[in-house]
Amino acid sequence: MSERDAALAALERGFERTLAELVDLARIPGVSAAGFDPAEVERSAVWVAELLVESGLSGVQLLRVEDAHPYVVGQCCEAGPDAPTILVYAHHDVQPPGRLDRWKTPPFEPTEKNGRLYGRGVVDDKAGLMLHLAALRAWLEATGALPVNVKLLVEGEEEIGSGHLEAFLREHKTSLAADVLVLSDTANLATGLPSLTRSLRGLAAVDVTVRALDHPIHSGMWGGPAPDAATALGVILGRLVDARGVPAVPGLFDGVPELSEAERARLAALPFDEQEFRDDAGMLPGSGFAGEPERSVYERLWHRPALALTALEGMPMEGAANQLMAEACARVGVRIPPGQDPEAVRDAVVDFLRADPPWGVTVETKCDVAVPGWATETEGPAFDAARRAMALGFGCEPVEIGCGGSIPFVGPFVEVLSGAPALLLGLEDPPCNAHGENESLDLQDFRKASRSAVHLLAELAGAMP
Repeated sequence: MSERDAALAALERGFERTLAELVDLARIPGVSAAGFDPAEVERSAVWVAELLVESGLSGVQLLRVEDAHPYVVGQCCEAGPDAPTILVYAHHDVQPPGRLDRWKTPPFEPTEKNGRLYGRGVVDDKAGLMLHLAALRAWLEATGALPVNVKLLVEGEEEIGSGHLEAFLREHKTSLAADVLVLSDTANLATGLPSLTRSLRGLAAVDVTVRALDHPIHSGMWGGPAPDAATALGVILGRLVDARGVPAVPGLFDGVPELSEAERARLAALPFDEQEFRDDAGMLPGSGFAGEPERSVYERLWHRPALALTALEGMPMEGAANQLMAEACARVGVRIPPGQDPEAVRDAVVDFLRADPPWGVTVETKCDVAVPGWATETEGPAFDAARRAMALGFGCEPVEIGCGGSIPFVGPFVEVLSGAPALLLGLEDPPCNAHGENESLDLQDFRKASRSAVHLLAELAGAMP
């Protein structure tokens, strides 16, 4: 039996242990967002650090920068100076649970049903951590060593934008130096179909607040001549897109790179089932696609700007009175294609929201997040190794995809690593509902991705100079 086969056998023997540890970790409500107990994020970090030590990693530490949730680092770098060094990234913090009444199982009590594990953070990104840790342990159990040097960085504030990560990376640049970055916080195009992500959209989040009155007033006594903040906000937000759902903000498409014919052909070659897409998205019967109809769904999703209202506040339905609202606010999320200037996008949206306020109401805006998209050419020995590893782990050839979401730190990460290749390997699948209620992990894909991680270490060892 080869060393790789021995490691794969060890992975299978330890799979139930890995799954049990994932369940234990997912029970910790380590929500990094404001308003949630930071002690739980601390507890999550301590749990991860203890697990790394138990798994045989050395130099395990909780590292901090001011005002940030803790990072966890560890390594196993005994393969020698001639072996490549791999930096594996994951995050241990999670999104808020959302609407508890919409969960079919308790969000922080992971529950297995019909081949999926349900719970907040089980796929985003605690499984991403556990699959790589399982692969490291399998190699160590089977052979006593890894075929490459591995460093592991587990962040505690990815779900709130990784605001301190760039400073953290620069502070620890020397100790984190690596030849390849490996990240399992992206998606597969379909369940069971391994996918290598080659692009990410950026993000700008613009908060807009409308004030019309200095206090709420009776809607019958004053309604008609007196302005209402919620109605004014509705007018403003209604201008953002046209009847097709295409963003109508002047300048929003400036600087968006057009795809080459080869890129369009690559998108066209990817499998797409419209009904499956609709089902996975939860689109209701009769609802249609929004956006530029002349462009494919994948191009709209990965390579074009998009606008969405990600928050809307006025008066809660429960307890609402017949009042004109004094104040109303919303958050406009803008997804930014790779190659477009995020600051120009932010400015265009801000200028549009503030222009020509209905009935002279006061409009204020705030934007704390404006990050660019990212793209890479998936050529070279590291990408070839990743494709081979995914094919071996999943039993089918991988595809290359874009991602409509944002991972703001990938660009700074690659910069700090002096342009090292970044392997964004999928684990989420379309039904997983990451960030939503009833988040879930396909357990067969978890097993396959773990096998791919075992193969990846061997493939990188043989491929990298």
